[in-house]
Amino acid sequence: MSIAIELGLRIRYYRKQKHLSQEELAELCDCHPTYIGQLERGEKNATLETIAKLSRGLNISLTELLSDIDTLHFSPENTALDVYHTLMKLPEKDQNKVAAILSEIIDLARRTE
Repeated sequence: MSIAIELGLRIRYYRKQKHLSQEELAELCDCHPTYIGQLERGEKNATLETIAKLSRGLNISLTELLSDIDTLHFSPENTALDVYHTLMKLPEKDQNKVAAILSEIIDLARRTE
């Protein structure tokens, strides 16, 4: 996975965690909302200055935003991260459906233990 895609997924994750729209984050970062979307999809590479603006806008440290970004890879040993990345690429309504299915699977697994 490219660093641009990984950074984009992280931006989207933290933005949603803070309950911000792309427009609200753009306002906080003094960026255009279209640019935020392009970053989240990994279509654009952010400059260091933009990354710093994003971390301030998201109210997280640069370390938190960039931690281990160059060492994350898909592998059979890293299935939770694979699931996360796959889910983050889906529209929110599909994410909710998958979350409901996973919840049922987890409940079933706990009952059969």
